[in-house]
Amino acid sequence: MDLQARVTEAVAPHIERVDPPGLAWWVARGDGVAVGAQGTYGPEDATPVRPDTPFRISSVTKPVVAAAALSLLDDGTLTLDAPVERWLPELGDRRVLRDPAGPLDDTVPAARPITVADVLELRLGIGLDFSGPFPGPVLSALGAAGLQAGPPAPQTNPAPDDWIRTVGAVPLSYQPGERWLYHSGSEVLGVLVARAAGAPLPEVLAERVLAPLAMTGTGFGVRPQQADRLGPHWLPPDGGALMPYDPAEGQWSRPPAFPNGGDGLVSTVEDLAAFGRMLRAGGVAEDGTRVLSREVLAEATRPRVGQIDADGLADWGLGFGVKTGDQPDGRSAGSYGWDGGMGSTLWVDPVKDVVAVLLTNQMWSSPEPTAVFEAFWRAAWE
Repeated sequence: MDLQARVTEAVAPHIERVDPPGLAWWVARGDGVAVGAQGTYGPEDATPVRPDTPFRISSVTKPVVAAAALSLLDDGTLTLDAPVERWLPELGDRRVLRDPAGPLDDTVPAARPITVADVLELRLGIGLDFSGPFPGPVLSALGAAGLQAGPPAPQTNPAPDDWIRTVGAVPLSYQPGERWLYHSGSEVLGVLVARAAGAPLPEVLAERVLAPLAMTGTGFGVRPQQADRLGPHWLPPDGGALMPYDPAEGQWSRPPAFPNGGDGLVSTVEDLAAFGRMLRAGGVAEDGTRVLSREVLAEATRPRVGQIDADGLADWGLGFGVKTGDQPDGRSAGSYGWDGGMGSTLWVDPVKDVVAVLLTNQMWSSPEPTAVFEAFWRAAWE
């Protein structure tokens, strides 16, 4: 059975169960390519999903925005050891909780400044602690101050200057470099990229990543030419009918005040395939344009942090997840990419020469991915 037939057969039963309602995929393995879409916009909307349908990609945003930061490393605008307070003075002179679960007023001085590497590695001292109580005192304080936490809500946060000022008003949970904490570093990274480049994040991302790769369907909020193709997004079924999370005319239908580098992008499988092919080619677009140097990309996609998941087979680089062991679904040690909890995945396997993207219009059954993802990965890597 060829690649296209394998993927189509793997996802079809899930579409028949409307779990999810619709999805699109793009897979390359060696010289073989499979592109397709199945399902609809929802149980009561028969509009068919297509390969150019825009999806809310949530945390697959992280490696895309990280690529803009890597390009700033390439040209010397940023360096990994530079303290971020040069561009983000709001994050200078940090205080750190004596006890990560303790009161906000019981702090000690930070042992050193937060660096660019800390932000890219998600070790700046603030974020979601998968092994600790949620949300913890620091994230609770940020939530009380009006900063969004939890599933993406792009119209909730204030503009970047106000956002980073609020983050700078709370202590860190851990010392810089001490512990990997999810998500918040990617949000800070978006502000850092904009400040370092001297332009709003959407402009920097477009100039350095999206335009060179002709990713015309990617942005913070759906683009005007895509507006009639953005369908609703759904919560997973819980013993009953699907419930809507975001309608077509909802939060992603317009640009947000805060372009979130952690989970804010809308994209298509065709666009993310172009991004994945560039990564697999060592930083070069299909037309020969160099987007990232081979050296900085190699640094970004190697394990840097330590095991970040329960099975010990995943690590973190500079904005990318990295598999440190062969996966049961076929992904090789050394594969890199990331998943999004709203139903998205992008992985590049340099060992088996695979680039695979799957986007759906339904959230994961958190913390585990919807079953269609396991079926997709096995089909793509079979």
